[in-house]
Amino acid sequence: MANHIKVAMVNGITTLKKLGWPKRRIARELGIDRETVTRYFELEQLNPKPATNAPIGSDAISKPASNAPIGSKAGTDPPPNRPPGITSRCQPYRSIIENKISLGLTAQRIYQDLVTEHGYTDSYYSVRRFVKRLGGSETLLPFRRMECDPGDEAQIDFGTAAPVIGTDGKRRNSHVLRIVLSHSRKGYSETVFRQTADNFLSCLENAFIHFGGVVKTLVIDNFKAAVTTADWYDPELNPKIESFCRHYGTVILPTKPYTPRHKGKIENGIGYVKSNALKGKRFGSLAEQNAYLLNWETNVADKRIHGTIRQQVERVFNEVEKQALLPLPAGRFPSFEEAKRSVHRDGHIEVKQAYYSVPPEYVGRKVWARWDGHLVRIYNSRMEQLIVHVQVSVGKFQTASEHIHAKKISSVERGAQWLLKRIEFIGPSAEAWAKEMLIVRGIQGIRVLAGLMNLTHKYPADAVDSACGTALTHGVFRLRTLRTLIKHGGSKQEEFAFIDEHPIIRNMSDYGAIVKAAMH
Repeated sequence: MANHIKVAMVNGITTLKKLGWPKRRIARELGIDRETVTRYFELEQLNPKPATNAPIGSDAISKPASNAPIGSKAGTDPPPNRPPGITSRCQPYRSIIENKISLGLTAQRIYQDLVTEHGYTDSYYSVRRFVKRLGGSETLLPFRRMECDPGDEAQIDFGTAAPVIGTDGKRRNSHVLRIVLSHSRKGYSETVFRQTADNFLSCLENAFIHFGGVVKTLVIDNFKAAVTTADWYDPELNPKIESFCRHYGTVILPTKPYTPRHKGKIENGIGYVKSNALKGKRFGSLAEQNAYLLNWETNVADKRIHGTIRQQVERVFNEVEKQALLPLPAGRFPSFEEAKRSVHRDGHIEVKQAYYSVPPEYVGRKVWARWDGHLVRIYNSRMEQLIVHVQVSVGKFQTASEHIHAKKISSVERGAQWLLKRIEFIGPSAEAWAKEMLIVRGIQGIRVLAGLMNLTHKYPADAVDSACGTALTHGVFRLRTLRTLIKHGGSKQEEFAFIDEHPIIRNMSDYGAIVKAAMH
């Protein structure tokens, strides 16, 4: 299998080289080392393929010798280390191979049968060459051309643009993004310095506005700005790209990795821009290059008679495809920044040096955050929105009350009303004492309410309620008093003894002294 992959990779290098791709891009697209690409470039220069249109009798193609043995190459001697008269080790199996060819078996299947049934020990490639010489080579199926209905599809790709020479004389390389409508072949081109997700979406949005509508599907390459995980069956797209598609009502379909023919229209389109519009050009800025490209698309590319459809691109677009495009939405895609964030132990994430809460079950996990200067939206890994916060200044916290776990909210934080509702279950005397105590003691009474609730963890509710009734009778609103009443057991004699000893009640001698003073 490794050899098959190697051959396919060589074919890919050759094909992309013919399209004018540089070595760096070929290496990146095929996932191989640039030195490997350079080596195959050099090998192709050293061993060029013979011309197929050489005149008869020329030295380019040797005429086969009339007495050359079957399976041998014309004008060449048999390979070394082989018996005279036999040019292939498959020759003894010729009748078997011919029979299997007549059955429609492939060279791979014939090789397998020779090994298992006849003890063949030579290589698969010998079998493949011999099958080909017998005229039974596997039929190469032609590529199937896929033509699209108007408004159905656009193909997109990046290519190398013209260099930008700044005012300081420094040269910067740029990239051109081209979008081609698959039916009419109308295109839009725009250059950027970096192939980022934001630049990609900006160019794509400008293309939709230029076309006056949106196509149903977008065929793109597996570049990192858009595709986080390349997979022919189930690719994973950048979440921001998915949001953009939902906004415009379109769908992105990445091609099969290392299969540029799946987007042949844009492959040719990129070559057309590079060879016709940008070759030999230099620009002072991106804006200058983009203005030139827009003029070129309108006055050159749109006016041409396309070699495949044999019609003028502009006319097909205006008469057929433009009205088939989906309408543009009311507004542009909202600009925002996004990134993955880790949820800290305090249940918050950091965005622009400010902190925003998430549900407690996400502590220690990662979430997606999007911010636009006004709002911060937080999503889980399935891009389901968890919460929307107002964006705050540096160092500030935004904490939603529902994000605080119940075990981490003290009874005091819950407030007086919540505590009074709980105290109702102790008894009517406790409820009456609590309400009166709040009137007398004010905000300090909230902690007293929490203390009253805590008494029910040590004593029966009936005892607490009875003590509250006694204390309320005498207008006493201290927890210390309630604890003492509960400890005394609550009998009337003990209650009166307690009341007699209470520091807020004066002795009878004091009242006698007051009476004597008044009479005097």
